[in-house]
Amino acid sequence: MIFSKLLIFFSLFSIAFSHETFNSHLLPRPLIIEYPETFREFNNEVQLHCTSWRFATETNNLNPWKNVPSECAEYVKDYMMGRGYSADLERVSNESAFYAKSVELGGDGKDAWVFDIDETLLSNLPYYQEHGYGLEIFDPLQFDKWVEKGEAFAIKPSLTLYEEVLGLGLKVIFLTGRSEKHRSVTEENLINAGFLKWDKLILRGSDDKEKHATVYKSEKRSDMVKEGYRIVGNSGDQWSDLLGSAMSARSFKLPNPMYYIP
Repeated sequence: MIFSKLLIFFSLFSIAFSHETFNSHLLPRPLIIEYPETFREFNNEVQLHCTSWRFATETNNLNPWKNVPSECAEYVKDYMMGRGYSADLERVSNESAFYAKSVELGGDGKDAWVFDIDETLLSNLPYYQEHGYGLEIFDPLQFDKWVEKGEAFAIKPSLTLYEEVLGLGLKVIFLTGRSEKHRSVTEENLINAGFLKWDKLILRGSDDKEKHATVYKSEKRSDMVKEGYRIVGNSGDQWSDLLGSAMSARSFKLPNPMYYIP
């Protein structure tokens, strides 16, 4: 039986190639789709356009903007879920830690590092996966429902930096755009994610509700300075986390091409 099957196989093989010179490329191989040159050029142009767009957003040259351009939706998804985003986070964390270790502390316990929370310490990727990675215009009510679940997870490079900053003797202050009504769930989420201690957790009160983030965070940093804190470092994913008045000695911008907060 086996001999008969082999005979049939080799007979068919011989017929298939009887009029052709043997060519190993005719043997079974993985399917390779050859796209037209114009298609590849188009894809390259989209890639370049979206890379340029992301660079412009990260450097704050493209503001204000409301949502990710439709042609860049897949690009942002691939970046956020791929190695690019995690590598950029690691670079920011490493550079921040290098700087933190160079700081000469005042010895009075007033040297502080300010951290934003969302997309700085805690990742909301599960929420943005459901909303097109920034393709949809931000909906604060929907986002509040996500926050109230308390399921955001730690951004690991930021957790590493946070632990190093504490180990150096710096005070840690969390300054977030989250509402004061979310204090309890935010505290619980932070602790569950590994951020176990801090000196202050500052959230938006009713008087801060209508303020742009740059104004609100500048005012809160000014209050810190009045209390005697020296802000030696500041980490945030938005330029509004970092700019304004009472700026830190050094600021570190984390990548975030999904949304812009003025």
